[in-house]
Amino acid sequence: MFSFLNKKNQMPVEGRTVLLTGASEGMGLAVATQLASKGAHVILVSRNVGRLEEALLAVTAAASSPATQRFTYISADVAECNFAARVIAEAIAWNSGNPPDIVWCLAGLSTPLLWTHDEALPAARRNMDVNYFGAAELSHAILREWLVPTTSRTPPPEPKHLIFTASVLALLSFVGYGPYTPSKHALRGLADTLAMEMNLYPNTPVKIHLVCPATIISPGYERENRTKPGITLKLEEAEEGQTPEEVARKSMRGLEKGEYMVTCSFLGELMRCGALGGSPRNNWVLDTVLGWFVPVIYYFVLGSFNNAVKKWGREKGHPGTATVAK
Repeated sequence: MFSFLNKKNQMPVEGRTVLLTGASEGMGLAVATQLASKGAHVILVSRNVGRLEEALLAVTAAASSPATQRFTYISADVAECNFAARVIAEAIAWNSGNPPDIVWCLAGLSTPLLWTHDEALPAARRNMDVNYFGAAELSHAILREWLVPTTSRTPPPEPKHLIFTASVLALLSFVGYGPYTPSKHALRGLADTLAMEMNLYPNTPVKIHLVCPATIISPGYERENRTKPGITLKLEEAEEGQTPEEVARKSMRGLEKGEYMVTCSFLGELMRCGALGGSPRNNWVLDTVLGWFVPVIYYFVLGSFNNAVKKWGREKGHPGTATVAK
């Protein structure tokens, strides 16, 4: 309950092997370089070999102990069925026969569209394949490696860590994110389930985490804005966004504190406390107190959002017209 009083690093990475998906750009690359600066061995996973090679150079340059740290990449598309078995097998072979100590699922995309758009359902399936099934399949593969039956009653010196990357939109969503938000809600549901399920394996401890960043100013965000409806841009116009480096740093800080659900801003923290439901708490006392106040804030925020959407509809007309598309 009072984990905030414990100053011990709950996720040390020095000398440990970390596998990251979506690691060739944006938040994934920023996380990889920061892990390298903390002494980790890093395996980068992404589709584009050219960007992976560039990322590998950046990560290698950030190493705190270049003589001893090791880095590599594996090219894979997380949206393809059965990709994870090959990735984990290659990672184990590279890591002297041992599975990675930490797996962080960062690969993702967002395709904002109004739900009645012709491409909304295809986009939703693509978002689910990348954001949810990509992480789900990798988690299934690595947990089967980590949780093999053992007769040893002595737990390893440090637990393994499985980290999912969701979004604050898994805590509060709004118009325009129909193709995207369900994939992040599904990811949160999986993380909540696995956090409890890991209690079945006391001799092979695994910690589950869910990182929920907000807007990240990255190449992915630029691609996202190409399809984003005008009303969605309007509701988001006051949000400045964060750099990938800032989000990576704050995510690492939360993980090192041992937090289950990690947010990267004060607003994100309020959203977390207001939407916890049955999810594990970072701190029962503080989370509960904040949770009492958040509904009052939502009364005004959601009222403002809904009024803005109604006004937009009156001024722009039916969503099926071209004027409301952007």
